[in-house]
Amino acid sequence: MQPMWRVAFEVPEALVPVFADMVEPHVDAVSTFELQEGGQWLIECTSYNEPDTTRIGMKLAVLAAAHGIAEPEMTKEPLAPIDWVTQTYLSFPPITAGRFFIHGSHHKKPVPKGKMGLQIEAAMAFGSGEHATTQGCLRAISELAAKGRIKDALDMGCGSGILAFALAKLAHVPVIGVDIDELSIEIAQENAKLNRVHKLVKLYAANGYAAEAVRRHGKFDLIVANILARPLAKMSPSLRRHLQPGGTVILSGLLHRQEPLVINAHRAQGLRLVKRFRLGDWSTLVLKG
Repeated sequence: MQPMWRVAFEVPEALVPVFADMVEPHVDAVSTFELQEGGQWLIECTSYNEPDTTRIGMKLAVLAAAHGIAEPEMTKEPLAPIDWVTQTYLSFPPITAGRFFIHGSHHKKPVPKGKMGLQIEAAMAFGSGEHATTQGCLRAISELAAKGRIKDALDMGCGSGILAFALAKLAHVPVIGVDIDELSIEIAQENAKLNRVHKLVKLYAANGYAAEAVRRHGKFDLIVANILARPLAKMSPSLRRHLQPGGTVILSGLLHRQEPLVINAHRAQGLRLVKRFRLGDWSTLVLKG
């Protein structure tokens, strides 16, 4: 298993958003932590590929000089190749989100009355249901399915397949799931069988909207994408081309402060925001074409 990488540095509280925005394009995830009240904060980044710390360091120096502070000391280190998703998942009890009750095979009790069970063995694929972005999407799916307006759907960046399965189970519609990671798709296919939705959910390892199955299908009534803010914004023209007129979009994987970036990118494609779900620091957006 290829190790992930960690990059970290400290900055004053007032400059956290500026420095976080600077480093975000160069890594896969950015987290911030308060070290002392009203004082220094830790900006911690993780990346699947070794980050270009020379380039990050140059930008760090320029930004520090512009704000009149000493250049932060940056550390870079590989993370041990541990199956973090499974380790995290097994540490938490089952999760309720919208109409859904998400659990692993280790949970032997019955699904609560009025809830729909989703058994997810996350393994090395992202999407065990624990994260606020997944829960926000499940809440949005629950509300949308209750209105009975979904005909078919695309889960872009499907990971473990949890959102695709939720759509298939609740709305009883065909769903295409796409992820760039082949291992995620293998795991999602097993999860589809566990949840008895493999006849409705078709899963493909491919690069986004370039997937042959997506191009063949054409336009979708609903597109769900739980990725990251910048990729969401970048992919907005492709999303629009594959959305039915009047279709619905559920987007997540973004922080509150990143909402304008994502909303404006999709507004430029003729979509409008109709609802948002906020859980902790994370947002899920619902838009209409």
